[in-house]
Amino acid sequence: MDKKKLKTAHEELQKLRKPINNVNVVHKESLSALEKIAVKVTDSVGSVGFFLIIFGWTLLWLGWNTLAPYQLRFDPFPAFVLWLFISNMVQIFLMPLIMIGQNLQGHHAEKRAESDFDVNVRAEKEIEVILLHLEQQNELILKILDHIKKGNIKKKK
Repeated sequence: MDKKKLKTAHEELQKLRKPINNVNVVHKESLSALEKIAVKVTDSVGSVGFFLIIFGWTLLWLGWNTLAPYQLRFDPFPAFVLWLFISNMVQIFLMPLIMIGQNLQGHHAEKRAESDFDVNVRAEKEIEVILLHLEQQNELILKILDHIKKGNIKKKK
């Protein structure tokens, strides 16, 4: 392995180097205001907190309209028509918004995967240059050892 080949490999690697961008920041900056809202809603609706809010609201609504005095009930048992209507409206409005948010999150995941691949390719090239350099150093060390051995043999005679 000669110095020229190692130097060429290193120069080639330097030319291929491009700055690493933080894909998370780039993606976040590329989102419109509506897309940011969609991602925020998707993150919130997919949380345990949102589930507990909906679960608590349902228990209160159904409990009140089942156990409260009949005159105070606003959606009487067993029909719960208003509760069904509101629940369906929440689902109808959230479903497309969640799908939009999931699509945006999917695009972000794809960009992160591409960035990871680029970093891995760059690391592989750098490792190759390092290995070439180590090979060259190994050859030089062997030459030096050989030279030392020959020098010691001459001195003994």
